[in-house]
Amino acid sequence: MHEDLTVRPKRNSGFTLVEIAIVLVIIGLLLGGVFKGQEMITQGRIKSAINDLSGITAAYYAYLDRYKALPGDDSQANARWPALPSGSSGNSDGTISGTYNATGSATSESQFFWMHLRAAGLVTGSAAAALQPLNAAGGILGVQTGSGATPPGEVLQSNGAGTGFTGFMICSSGLTDRVAAAVDRQLDDGIPNTGSIRAQLTASPDPIQTTAMSGSYTDTGTTLVTICKAL
Repeated sequence: MHEDLTVRPKRNSGFTLVEIAIVLVIIGLLLGGVFKGQEMITQGRIKSAINDLSGITAAYYAYLDRYKALPGDDSQANARWPALPSGSSGNSDGTISGTYNATGSATSESQFFWMHLRAAGLVTGSAAAALQPLNAAGGILGVQTGSGATPPGEVLQSNGAGTGFTGFMICSSGLTDRVAAAVDRQLDDGIPNTGSIRAQLTASPDPIQTTAMSGSYTDTGTTLVTICKAL
């Protein structure tokens, strides 16, 4: 018997160029899907924020047209809807007192606002509940007139006294700077301290400040902003 002395080529245990190329393509597709998914989430939140402001605006004017009173300020609400908790009527002074982020028992017109709209069937939810609805970012949607005091003071000024909001406004908290900027650009002028939409930096549903953000919106996607739309 003769020993087979044929030299056999060793098999390379590494990846071939074709295999590496396939892996890179798969990684690229996965990353592209992640980025695309994130962009879709951002666009969804932008659309939702715009719909929130537009929907509340429409409900506000529908109530005003139907009952000739401001929701929240309506002094006939308890008479109109006996099922509402006692003391849920406003004083019909033409303003909505209280702040957009009021909590606890319903004692302010900014809380009655939601109860009246729900009782009228203009927004969803229980009319007995004073809680503000949440936006897509988990922040709250609320309303107030100027500073919420009686008489209302000025808030979100751009350049000193006389440049802020003293009238009715809708506020949405906890939006990222990217979402807030897009909403401002689509509905107003894209500048946080001018126009009918003003903004302030926020870490939570903070009280509305006297002065609005200056400069321009950042685009980190993580900085939280509250925007308010004046009607």
